[in-house]
Amino acid sequence: MRQASTPQFLAGDGEMATLIRQKDWSSTPIGPIESWPQSLRTLVSMCLNSRFPMLIWWGKELIMIYNDAYAPLIGAKHPAIFGKRGDKEWSEIWDIIGPMIDGVLTRGEATWSENQLLIINRHGFPEECYFTFSYSPIYVESGGIGGVLAAVTETTEIVLAQRQLVAQRDHIEQINAELEQKVVERTQVLLNTLDQLKQSKDELTRALVAERELGELKSRFVSMASHEFRTPLTTVLSSTTLIEKYTEGDQQDKRLKHIHRIQAAVINLNNILEEFLSVGKLEEGKIKARSSEVDLTQLVNQVVMDMKGALKPQQQIITQVLFTSSLWLDPSLLRKILVNLLSNAVKYSKPESTINVQGAYISGQLILSVEDQGIGIAKEDQMHLFERFFRARNVTNIAGTGLGLHIVGHYVKLMGGEVSLRSELNKGTTVTLRLPC
Repeated sequence: MRQASTPQFLAGDGEMATLIRQKDWSSTPIGPIESWPQSLRTLVSMCLNSRFPMLIWWGKELIMIYNDAYAPLIGAKHPAIFGKRGDKEWSEIWDIIGPMIDGVLTRGEATWSENQLLIINRHGFPEECYFTFSYSPIYVESGGIGGVLAAVTETTEIVLAQRQLVAQRDHIEQINAELEQKVVERTQVLLNTLDQLKQSKDELTRALVAERELGELKSRFVSMASHEFRTPLTTVLSSTTLIEKYTEGDQQDKRLKHIHRIQAAVINLNNILEEFLSVGKLEEGKIKARSSEVDLTQLVNQVVMDMKGALKPQQQIITQVLFTSSLWLDPSLLRKILVNLLSNAVKYSKPESTINVQGAYISGQLILSVEDQGIGIAKEDQMHLFERFFRARNVTNIAGTGLGLHIVGHYVKLMGGEVSLRSELNKGTTVTLRLPC
């Protein structure tokens, strides 16, 4: 029969405390609550007052009692398995955890398992899950072992994120290998050309110069690419290491902080790869301008909204773009151009600065400009800004590929337009597009 009064150790309004009070324990191998040994009462009280997922396997039947924090880990099995035998309710994984529990009960050996794979059926289907947990003996008053205490945390998201990072790293290595092979193939083509042009001194000289420039380009590319890839990968690896140290339930905020750093680093890697691949497609003539009706005001506002997450403290983007009718342009290329220009403006400007985007339709042309209050560009560097891999001397300490403006120039050319740049050191830069529409 059910207990008429509430024992002090079961006081509380949590779900599991309520279920324990309501259950008819006299019909279970554990027996009525008033007959429970003090050791079991103490452990149940500790579990109910803990925010860390905990489970008690009690008696030779391994009857299960757990706390509120543990319930979400078992999905639809809760609350059906509460107060029932562990070997019956966890039959799908008993071949793994059963021997561990037996070792605790028979020999008093505590266990520790980290990122243990368990295929469990908690939502009506077999599910690949990972857990870090420990099993400890619960000693009763007579000195024997009455049960097992389990402290559990699910690490499925972390394990899958690490697996994704490994796959991303392998993908990057594959891209590097493909780029290296492309350089080797083009170098071989150049050498074959040199053999055919030996009869002409002028042609041979030009070919030798081209070969030297290609070698320099390769060296600059390898140096730049290795640096740009290393920075986000270092962030990923360091954050992954730190996540493993935050195993306590009250450290979720710290884990989320590093997971967000990992996500940002992966996005950064993807953006770098997109720039590399865009250059290859442009060189091979695979990118074409495909014009269609464009609501420029909507496009600009959407890009600005997407950029808000990249803004530095107190930075702002002000737009003066308002068109009552659609224009005839390639929306994909225009969006990529605007994202690139705004990314540069944010990157090379200080916090609390303003970035202005202005647009006007004049004599059949879209005049679109992006103006920042950033570090500016020296005059001697401005003539090289649209060259592949070129970076101004005052930005070497800021991450970048040297491909952004090179790609912008190609996109503008594909759309039949022109791009110009005006800049002054320590005052800012303005990039202006003129596109027929």
